[in-house]
Amino acid sequence: MAKELFAGQRKNKYKILISKEAISRKNIAPLLKEHKKTLIISDDGVPQKIVKKVTAACKPSTKVFEIILQQGEKAKSIQNFQKILNFLAESNFDRTDLIIAVGGGVVGDISGYVASSYLRGIPFIQIPTTLLAQVDSSVGGKTAINISAGKNLVGAFYNPKGVIIDTSVLKTLSNREFKAGLAEVIKYALIKNKSLFSLLKRHPKEILLMHHKIIEEIIFASIHTKAQIVTQDEKENGIRAILNFGHTFGHAIEAHGKYKKILHGEAVAKGMKIASKISYLESLISEKDHKKVIALLEMFEFDLSLNQYNYEELKPYILRDKKIKAGRLNLVLLNQLSNATVTSAFDTKNLKKAMQD
Repeated sequence: MAKELFAGQRKNKYKILISKEAISRKNIAPLLKEHKKTLIISDDGVPQKIVKKVTAACKPSTKVFEIILQQGEKAKSIQNFQKILNFLAESNFDRTDLIIAVGGGVVGDISGYVASSYLRGIPFIQIPTTLLAQVDSSVGGKTAINISAGKNLVGAFYNPKGVIIDTSVLKTLSNREFKAGLAEVIKYALIKNKSLFSLLKRHPKEILLMHHKIIEEIIFASIHTKAQIVTQDEKENGIRAILNFGHTFGHAIEAHGKYKKILHGEAVAKGMKIASKISYLESLISEKDHKKVIALLEMFEFDLSLNQYNYEELKPYILRDKKIKAGRLNLVLLNQLSNATVTSAFDTKNLKKAMQD
């Protein structure tokens, strides 16, 4: 049976639908009312059968156009951003028309930013096809593209019209991609959701084997946590910053590898190890709790080695972090398990110490 959640405030409120066969005319058609033209944006890493299923669900309610980008972080470029905007203009899209993002976080990010920018804003729908996008980037209205100076430095907060999460598409993922998505699930358990922490500890085997019922449970619990946070703080002026737990170092590790050597979730897992160690070194959590964090990450088979990274090499990327305010870096640390805090009051020496295996 389908599960439903809502995020966003007042006129920006939108429904998130989660079910095994969520991509259907029944679920998509109601979102297409009043939209004569629809642009589906996807990439060549998304199985064509999924894109075709979305297209079929859209017809005959709307005229469907498609843009398929090249897979990878490089798709979130200014060049692609301009290309899609020009396509919309040349195809005479207006404010009554719609964009549907079908893919992972990269597709969702660029699609959302295009939607926020074209004619100062047209509606868009998120249909995330990776676990990482389903539990994280598709909810919350963060949209972005990358520039040479760093990842996600240009973007906007812009809520979708709706989010459709079809858990059956996860079977098309590689084991590596699926596991990378679990890093964001673990993040929710560590920053705010005790019951999710317990659920993950009890069912690692079933989760890694992708048992449908437990996967739906962890997706629902993750989104429920995120929806609560982003509805309270839509533009990251307060509590929303805790969603970046593990990301300051994670993004730096990704950028250091030029976004080619490591997946986002794999980098975030390493980043959570570092953030947890800093929390321990700052006496915010006990050594026992720090070990529980590491044990949970290891339970889901993450490579937590840091010996290939040098703090001095990562430092330039860390100092471009979006959580820098008035020249000071704010870190998301743990006050205790399932309780995160944002602080700039830490000993910078502990950043370097935390990277020593």
